[in-house]
Amino acid sequence: MKNTLGDLNNHLFAQLERLSDEDLNGEALAEEIDRAKAVTSIANQIISNGSLVLQAQRFHTEYKSKDLQKPKMLEG
Repeated sequence: MKNTLGDLNNHLFAQLERLSDEDLNGEALAEEIDRAKAVTSIANQIISNGSLVLQAQRFHTEYKSKDLQKPKMLEG
């Protein structure tokens, strides 16, 4: 599976477009709002995870030594 932050950005804008549909109302609008909340929650976790990986990479770069192993998540 290949997903990038660019893909996430595209999904978020697609969700925004669905929410902006003026023909959407009632139960369909409520369902789309619930979907948007779920997408937002997952997107926040992805962004937090990316920030953590970036912090770990900075730490690894700053304190690099042969005794310090790079986390597997940062490999590849």
